[in-house]
Amino acid sequence: MVVEPKVKGFLCITAHPEGCKENVRRQIEYAKSQEKRECPKKVLVIGSSTGYGLASRISAAYIGGADTLGIMFEKESNGKRTATPGYYNTKAFEEFATKDGLYAKTINGDAFSKEIKDLTIETIKSDLGKVDMVIYSLAAPRRTMADGTVYQSTLKTTGKDFTEKSWNVDTNVVFEATIPSATEEEIEATVKVMGGEDWMDWMDALKEADVLSDEAITVAYSYIGPELTYPVYNHGTIGMAKKHLFESSQKINEKYGESGVKAYVSVNKALVTQASSAIPIVPLYFAVLYKIMKAHGNHEGCIEQMARLYTEKLFNGAPVVDETGKIRLDDWELSEDIQAEVMDIWSKITTENINELADVDGYFEDFYHMFGFKFDNIDYSKDVEI
Repeated sequence: MVVEPKVKGFLCITAHPEGCKENVRRQIEYAKSQEKRECPKKVLVIGSSTGYGLASRISAAYIGGADTLGIMFEKESNGKRTATPGYYNTKAFEEFATKDGLYAKTINGDAFSKEIKDLTIETIKSDLGKVDMVIYSLAAPRRTMADGTVYQSTLKTTGKDFTEKSWNVDTNVVFEATIPSATEEEIEATVKVMGGEDWMDWMDALKEADVLSDEAITVAYSYIGPELTYPVYNHGTIGMAKKHLFESSQKINEKYGESGVKAYVSVNKALVTQASSAIPIVPLYFAVLYKIMKAHGNHEGCIEQMARLYTEKLFNGAPVVDETGKIRLDDWELSEDIQAEVMDIWSKITTENINELADVDGYFEDFYHMFGFKFDNIDYSKDVEI
Protein backbone atom coordinates (compact mmCIF):
# COMPACT_ATOMS: atom_id res chain seq x y z
CA MET A 1 0.00 0.00 0.00
CA VAL A 2 1.15 3.55 -0.73
CA VAL A 3 0.61 5.44 2.52
CA GLU A 4 -0.01 9.19 2.47
CA PRO A 5 -0.74 11.55 5.34
CA LYS A 6 -4.44 12.15 5.97
CA VAL A 7 -4.85 15.00 8.42
CA LYS A 8 -8.07 15.77 10.24
CA GLY A 9 -7.83 18.77 12.54
CA PHE A 10 -4.93 18.23 14.93
CA LEU A 11 -4.49 14.54 14.13
CA CYS A 12 -3.08 12.53 11.26
CA ILE A 13 -5.16 9.35 10.87
CA THR A 14 -2.50 7.45 8.93
CA ALA A 15 1.02 6.44 9.85
CA HIS A 16 3.92 5.32 7.68
CA PRO A 17 5.70 2.21 9.02
CA GLU A 18 9.05 2.95 7.36
CA GLY A 19 8.87 6.62 8.37
CA CYS A 20 8.13 5.68 11.97
CA LYS A 21 11.09 3.31 11.90
CA GLU A 22 13.28 6.14 10.59
CA ASN A 23 12.02 8.39 13.41
CA VAL A 24 13.06 5.76 15.97
CA ARG A 25 16.39 5.11 14.24
CA ARG A 26 17.34 8.79 14.35
CA GLN A 27 16.49 9.03 18.04
CA ILE A 28 18.55 5.94 18.77
CA GLU A 29 21.51 7.36 16.86
CA TYR A 30 21.28 10.55 18.93
CA ALA A 31 21.15 8.59 22.18
CA LYS A 32 24.14 6.49 21.11
CA SER A 33 26.12 9.69 20.56
CA GLN A 34 25.65 10.81 24.17
CA GLU A 35 28.02 10.16 27.05
CA LYS A 36 27.03 6.97 28.86
CA ARG A 37 25.88 7.06 32.47
CA GLU A 38 25.59 4.58 35.30
CA CYS A 39 21.82 4.23 35.24
CA PRO A 40 19.12 1.76 36.25
CA LYS A 41 19.37 -1.41 34.16
CA LYS A 42 15.79 -2.68 34.31
CA VAL A 43 13.29 0.00 33.38
CA LEU A 44 9.51 -0.01 33.11
CA VAL A 45 8.11 2.72 30.84
CA ILE A 46 4.37 3.29 31.24
CA GLY A 47 3.29 5.09 28.08
CA SER A 48 6.27 4.09 25.94
CA SER A 49 5.21 4.38 22.31
CA THR A 50 5.38 8.07 21.33
CA GLY A 51 6.75 11.45 22.41
CA TYR A 52 8.52 11.69 25.74
CA GLY A 53 7.75 8.08 26.67
CA LEU A 54 9.39 6.71 23.54
CA ALA A 55 12.38 9.03 23.95
CA SER A 56 12.66 7.93 27.59
CA ARG A 57 12.76 4.30 26.57
CA ILE A 58 15.39 4.98 23.93
CA SER A 59 17.50 6.95 26.43
CA ALA A 60 17.20 4.21 29.06
CA ALA A 61 18.33 1.62 26.54
CA TYR A 62 21.04 3.47 24.66
CA ILE A 63 22.45 5.84 27.29
CA GLY A 64 21.93 3.62 30.31
CA GLY A 65 22.19 0.22 28.64
CA ALA A 66 18.89 -0.84 30.19
CA ASP A 67 16.52 -3.67 29.46
CA THR A 68 13.10 -2.07 29.01
CA LEU A 69 9.52 -3.21 29.42
CA GLY A 70 7.04 -0.82 27.80
CA ILE A 71 3.31 -0.32 28.22
CA MET A 72 1.37 1.10 25.27
CA PHE A 73 -2.25 1.31 24.09
CA GLU A 74 -2.02 1.21 20.32
CA LYS A 75 -3.99 -0.18 17.39
CA GLU A 76 -2.63 -2.68 14.89
CA SER A 77 -3.42 -2.39 11.19
CA ASN A 78 -6.61 -4.08 10.05
CA GLY A 79 -5.17 -4.53 6.57
CA LYS A 80 -7.03 -1.55 5.17
CA ARG A 81 -6.00 1.16 7.63
CA THR A 82 -2.54 1.66 8.97
CA ALA A 83 -1.62 0.93 12.55
CA THR A 84 -1.15 3.88 14.91
CA PRO A 85 2.31 5.48 14.87
CA GLY A 86 3.03 4.23 18.38
CA TYR A 87 2.54 0.66 17.20
CA TYR A 88 5.07 1.08 14.39
CA ASN A 89 7.45 3.00 16.68
CA THR A 90 7.39 0.16 19.18
CA LYS A 91 7.94 -2.59 16.63
CA ALA A 92 10.92 -0.63 15.28
CA PHE A 93 12.37 -0.03 18.75
CA GLU A 94 12.05 -3.69 19.68
CA GLU A 95 13.78 -4.67 16.43
CA PHE A 96 16.69 -2.27 16.97
CA ALA A 97 17.08 -3.06 20.67
CA THR A 98 16.99 -6.82 20.18
CA LYS A 99 19.60 -6.58 17.43
CA ASP A 100 21.77 -4.58 19.85
CA GLY A 101 21.48 -7.24 22.56
CA LEU A 102 18.96 -5.44 24.77
CA TYR A 103 15.79 -6.92 26.24
CA ALA A 104 12.77 -5.07 24.86
CA LYS A 105 9.24 -6.29 25.39
CA THR A 106 5.99 -4.34 25.19
CA ILE A 107 2.52 -4.95 26.62
CA ASN A 108 -0.34 -3.49 24.60
CA GLY A 109 -3.38 -2.56 26.66
CA ASP A 110 -5.02 -0.04 28.97
CA ALA A 111 -2.41 0.98 31.54
CA PHE A 112 -5.17 2.23 33.84
CA SER A 113 -6.57 -1.30 34.19
CA LYS A 114 -5.79 -3.89 36.87
CA GLU A 115 -5.47 -6.50 34.13
CA ILE A 116 -2.50 -4.74 32.52
CA LYS A 117 -0.90 -4.03 35.90
CA ASP A 118 -1.16 -7.73 36.78
CA LEU A 119 0.24 -8.80 33.40
CA THR A 120 3.11 -6.33 33.80
CA ILE A 121 3.95 -7.73 37.23
CA GLU A 122 3.90 -11.30 35.87
CA THR A 123 6.22 -10.27 33.05
CA ILE A 124 8.65 -8.53 35.40
CA LYS A 125 8.77 -11.59 37.66
CA SER A 126 9.42 -13.98 34.79
CA ASP A 127 11.78 -11.85 32.70
CA LEU A 128 13.43 -9.20 34.86
CA GLY A 129 12.98 -10.16 38.50
CA LYS A 130 12.58 -6.57 39.62
CA VAL A 131 12.70 -3.12 38.03
CA ASP A 132 14.86 -0.30 39.35
CA MET A 133 13.24 2.55 37.42
CA VAL A 134 9.62 3.35 36.57
CA ILE A 135 8.91 6.08 34.02
CA TYR A 136 5.31 7.27 34.01
CA SER A 137 4.55 9.03 30.73
CA LEU A 138 0.90 8.29 30.22
CA ALA A 139 -1.11 10.70 28.04
CA ALA A 140 -4.72 9.60 27.62
CA PRO A 141 -7.99 11.42 26.98
CA ARG A 142 -10.08 9.19 29.22
CA ARG A 143 -9.86 6.63 32.02
CA THR A 144 -12.18 3.73 32.74
CA MET A 145 -12.36 2.74 36.41
CA ALA A 146 -12.77 -0.80 37.73
CA ASP A 147 -16.49 -0.20 38.31
CA GLY A 148 -16.99 0.95 34.71
CA THR A 149 -17.07 4.68 35.44
CA VAL A 150 -15.45 6.65 32.62
CA TYR A 151 -13.68 9.94 33.29
CA GLN A 152 -12.98 12.26 30.35
CA SER A 153 -10.28 14.94 30.54
CA THR A 154 -10.96 18.46 29.29
CA LEU A 155 -8.69 21.25 28.06
CA LYS A 156 -10.26 24.23 29.80
CA THR A 157 -9.42 27.08 32.12
CA THR A 158 -10.51 27.38 35.72
CA GLY A 159 -12.16 30.42 37.25
CA LYS A 160 -13.03 32.33 34.08
CA ASP A 161 -12.89 32.07 30.30
CA PHE A 162 -9.58 32.91 28.61
CA THR A 163 -9.23 34.70 25.27
CA GLU A 164 -5.90 34.97 23.46
CA LYS A 165 -4.30 34.70 20.04
CA SER A 166 -4.46 31.28 18.47
CA TRP A 167 -3.53 29.65 15.18
CA ASN A 168 -5.63 27.60 12.83
CA VAL A 169 -3.01 25.19 11.52
CA ASP A 170 -5.26 24.10 8.63
CA THR A 171 -5.74 27.60 7.20
CA ASN A 172 -2.60 29.26 8.64
CA VAL A 173 -4.79 32.03 10.10
CA VAL A 174 -4.05 33.81 13.39
CA PHE A 175 -7.26 34.59 15.26
CA GLU A 176 -8.60 35.08 18.77
CA ALA A 177 -9.74 31.92 20.53
CA THR A 178 -11.66 31.65 23.77
CA ILE A 179 -11.17 28.69 26.06
CA PRO A 180 -14.16 28.25 28.38
CA SER A 181 -13.96 27.71 32.11
CA ALA A 182 -14.41 24.18 33.40
CA THR A 183 -17.00 22.98 35.87
CA GLU A 184 -15.93 21.34 39.12
CA GLU A 185 -16.92 17.97 37.64
CA GLU A 186 -14.70 18.58 34.59
CA ILE A 187 -11.76 19.55 36.81
CA GLU A 188 -12.24 16.42 38.92
CA ALA A 189 -12.44 14.22 35.81
CA THR A 190 -9.28 15.75 34.33
CA VAL A 191 -7.40 15.14 37.57
CA LYS A 192 -8.61 11.53 37.56
CA VAL A 193 -7.25 11.01 34.04
CA MET A 194 -4.11 13.16 34.02
CA GLY A 195 -3.20 13.45 37.69
CA GLY A 196 -1.10 11.15 39.82
CA GLU A 197 -3.66 8.66 41.11
CA ASP A 198 -2.80 5.99 38.57
CA TRP A 199 0.93 6.59 39.04
CA MET A 200 0.40 5.92 42.74
CA ASP A 201 -1.64 2.81 41.90
CA TRP A 202 1.23 1.50 39.77
CA MET A 203 3.80 2.09 42.48
CA ASP A 204 1.58 0.44 45.11
CA ALA A 205 1.01 -2.58 42.86
CA LEU A 206 4.70 -2.96 42.00
CA LYS A 207 5.78 -2.61 45.62
CA GLU A 208 3.14 -5.00 46.93
CA ALA A 209 4.16 -7.60 44.36
CA ASP A 210 7.82 -7.16 45.36
CA VAL A 211 8.98 -6.38 41.81
CA LEU A 212 10.33 -2.92 42.69
CA SER A 213 13.98 -2.75 43.70
CA ASP A 214 15.08 -0.99 46.84
CA GLU A 215 16.32 2.50 45.94
CA ALA A 216 14.33 2.45 42.71
CA ILE A 217 13.68 5.74 40.93
CA THR A 218 10.36 6.77 39.43
CA VAL A 219 9.81 9.81 37.22
CA ALA A 220 6.63 11.37 35.83
CA TYR A 221 6.43 14.22 33.34
CA SER A 222 4.78 17.61 33.60
CA TYR A 223 4.66 21.02 31.97
CA ILE A 224 4.27 24.48 33.48
CA GLY A 225 4.99 26.88 30.65
CA PRO A 226 5.32 30.68 30.65
CA GLU A 227 2.83 33.15 32.10
CA LEU A 228 1.36 33.57 28.62
CA THR A 229 -0.09 30.05 28.74
CA TYR A 230 -0.82 29.88 32.49
CA PRO A 231 -4.62 30.06 31.99
CA VAL A 232 -4.39 27.02 29.69
CA TYR A 233 -1.74 24.96 31.48
CA ASN A 234 -0.67 26.05 34.92
CA HIS A 235 -4.04 27.40 36.05
CA GLY A 236 -6.22 25.31 33.75
CA THR A 237 -7.65 21.83 34.13
CA ILE A 238 -4.32 20.37 32.99
CA GLY A 239 -2.55 22.44 35.62
CA MET A 240 -4.83 21.07 38.34
CA ALA A 241 -3.97 17.56 37.17
CA LYS A 242 -0.24 18.31 37.11
CA LYS A 243 -0.47 19.78 40.62
CA HIS A 244 -1.99 16.47 41.72
CA LEU A 245 0.81 14.63 39.90
CA PHE A 246 3.43 16.49 41.90
CA GLU A 247 1.55 15.88 45.16
CA SER A 248 1.54 12.20 44.24
CA SER A 249 5.33 12.24 43.91
CA GLN A 250 5.51 13.55 47.46
CA LYS A 251 3.16 10.80 48.65
CA ILE A 252 5.27 8.13 46.97
CA ASN A 253 8.36 9.52 48.70
CA GLU A 254 6.57 9.58 52.05
CA LYS A 255 5.21 6.07 51.66
CA TYR A 256 8.24 4.30 50.21
CA GLY A 257 11.15 6.62 51.00
CA GLU A 258 12.37 4.41 53.85
CA SER A 259 13.12 1.64 51.37
CA GLY A 260 15.06 4.11 49.25
CA VAL A 261 12.47 4.71 46.54
CA LYS A 262 12.70 8.22 45.08
CA ALA A 263 9.94 9.86 43.04
CA TYR A 264 10.51 12.91 40.84
CA VAL A 265 8.44 15.06 38.53
CA SER A 266 10.35 16.37 35.52
CA VAL A 267 8.96 19.60 34.10
CA ASN A 268 9.71 19.39 30.39
CA LYS A 269 9.93 21.79 27.47
CA ALA A 270 7.04 22.73 25.17
CA LEU A 271 7.07 20.35 22.21
CA VAL A 272 4.72 19.25 19.47
CA THR A 273 3.11 16.00 20.60
CA GLN A 274 -0.21 14.35 19.84
CA ALA A 275 -1.51 15.69 23.14
CA SER A 276 -0.23 19.27 22.93
CA SER A 277 -1.32 19.85 19.33
CA ALA A 278 -4.95 19.60 20.44
CA ILE A 279 -4.83 22.59 22.79
CA PRO A 280 -5.99 26.01 21.49
CA ILE A 281 -3.46 28.89 21.66
CA VAL A 282 -0.60 26.52 22.49
CA PRO A 283 0.51 25.60 18.91
CA LEU A 284 1.06 29.28 18.09
CA TYR A 285 3.23 29.68 21.17
CA PHE A 286 5.17 26.56 20.18
CA ALA A 287 5.81 27.87 16.65
CA VAL A 288 7.09 31.19 18.01
CA LEU A 289 9.21 29.46 20.65
CA TYR A 290 10.76 27.12 18.07
CA LYS A 291 11.83 30.08 15.93
CA ILE A 292 13.54 31.80 18.85
CA MET A 293 15.20 28.77 20.44
CA LYS A 294 16.54 27.56 17.09
CA ALA A 295 18.06 31.02 16.55
CA HIS A 296 19.69 30.74 20.00
CA GLY A 297 20.91 27.21 19.24
CA ASN A 298 19.20 25.64 22.25
CA HIS A 299 16.07 24.10 20.75
CA GLU A 300 15.46 20.49 21.80
CA GLY A 301 13.11 17.74 20.70
CA CYS A 302 11.90 14.84 22.84
CA ILE A 303 15.07 12.79 22.51
CA GLU A 304 17.36 15.73 23.29
CA GLN A 305 15.29 16.50 26.38
CA MET A 306 15.31 12.93 27.65
CA ALA A 307 19.02 12.56 26.93
CA ARG A 308 19.65 15.69 29.00
CA LEU A 309 17.47 14.26 31.76
CA TYR A 310 19.70 11.20 31.84
CA THR A 311 23.10 12.78 31.34
CA GLU A 312 22.74 16.04 33.29
CA LYS A 313 19.73 16.04 35.61
CA LEU A 314 19.27 12.53 37.02
CA PHE A 315 22.44 10.49 36.69
CA ASN A 316 25.27 13.01 36.84
CA GLY A 317 25.87 12.89 40.56
CA ALA A 318 22.94 13.92 42.78
CA PRO A 319 19.67 14.69 40.93
CA VAL A 320 19.39 18.37 40.01
CA VAL A 321 16.11 19.81 41.30
CA ASP A 322 14.62 23.24 42.00
CA GLU A 323 13.58 24.57 45.41
CA THR A 324 10.33 22.54 45.29
CA GLY A 325 12.06 19.30 44.34
CA LYS A 326 11.12 19.31 40.65
CA ILE A 327 13.55 18.54 37.83
CA ARG A 328 13.48 21.46 35.38
CA LEU A 329 14.08 20.58 31.75
CA ASP A 330 12.13 23.70 30.80
CA ASP A 331 14.99 25.85 32.12
CA TRP A 332 16.15 26.97 28.68
CA GLU A 333 12.61 27.65 27.45
CA LEU A 334 11.75 29.82 30.46
CA SER A 335 14.98 31.83 30.52
CA GLU A 336 14.33 35.57 30.63
CA ASP A 337 15.91 36.34 27.26
CA ILE A 338 13.92 33.65 25.44
CA GLN A 339 10.62 34.67 26.99
CA ALA A 340 11.25 38.38 26.35
CA GLU A 341 11.64 37.61 22.65
CA VAL A 342 8.54 35.40 22.68
CA MET A 343 6.42 38.21 24.11
CA ASP A 344 7.85 40.73 21.66
CA ILE A 345 6.91 38.54 18.71
CA TRP A 346 3.57 37.60 20.29
CA SER A 347 2.53 41.26 20.34
CA LYS A 348 3.27 41.58 16.62
CA ILE A 349 2.22 38.28 15.10
CA THR A 350 -0.65 38.19 12.62
CA THR A 351 -1.87 36.05 9.75
CA GLU A 352 0.13 38.24 7.38
CA ASN A 353 3.50 37.77 9.10
CA ILE A 354 3.23 34.37 10.83
CA ASN A 355 5.49 32.67 8.28
CA GLU A 356 8.16 35.28 8.99
CA LEU A 357 7.84 35.51 12.78
CA ALA A 358 7.13 31.86 13.68
CA ASP A 359 8.68 28.55 12.72
CA VAL A 360 5.67 27.25 10.82
CA ASP A 361 7.77 24.78 8.82
CA GLY A 362 9.43 23.46 11.96
CA TYR A 363 6.09 22.97 13.67
CA PHE A 364 4.74 20.96 10.74
CA GLU A 365 7.96 18.99 10.38
CA ASP A 366 7.64 17.80 13.98
CA PHE A 367 3.92 17.15 13.47
CA TYR A 368 4.42 14.98 10.39
CA HIS A 369 7.46 13.22 11.82
CA MET A 370 5.25 11.97 14.68
CA PHE A 371 3.34 9.94 12.09
CA GLY A 372 6.35 8.88 10.03
CA PHE A 373 6.02 11.40 7.20
CA LYS A 374 8.29 13.95 5.54
CA PHE A 375 11.62 12.25 6.17
CA ASP A 376 13.89 13.20 3.27
CA ASN A 377 15.37 9.71 2.90
CA ILE A 378 12.06 7.82 2.64
CA ASP A 379 10.43 7.23 -0.74
CA TYR A 380 6.76 7.73 0.05
CA SER A 381 5.65 6.72 -3.46
CA LYS A 382 6.60 3.09 -2.81
CA ASP A 383 4.29 0.37 -1.59
CA VAL A 384 4.88 -0.59 2.04
CA GLU A 385 3.59 -3.43 4.17
CA ILE A 386 1.26 -1.88 6.75
